Amino acid sequence: MIELIPGLPNHILAMTAHGQVTGEDYETVLIPAVEARLKQHEKIRLLYQLGADFTAFNIEAMWDDAKVGLQHLTAWEKIAVVTDQDWIRAATKVFGFALPCPVKVFTNAQLAEAKIWIQQ
Repeated sequence: MIELIPGLPNHILAMTAHGQVTGEDYETVLIPAVEARLKQHEKIRLLYQLGADFTAFNIEAMWDDAKVGLQHLTAWEKIAVVTDQDWIRAATKVFGFALPCPVKVFTNAQLAEAKIWIQQ
């Protein structure tokens, strides 16, 4: 499940993933939110938290994640990934260099710090 995190400026899309994230979560929550923000802003910032109860992405979610990222490659101004999952932290650091924007990884305990960084 993906839920939006309220309370940040409109050019920042913030969300938290819980349990298993599915392609349906991307199609009903994440993708519409990205598209709506991009209608209002040329570039947006993303804060994506994988909560302590996050367990996995299914294959459809991984595919949708790749599609969204590639379709809007130049639309990202800044990305914060918040997770305690070591494999996601490592993958973000490895592939983050390919994105044309700053990407920073935080732990769940650093969520407040991530919110400050994404707004600066």
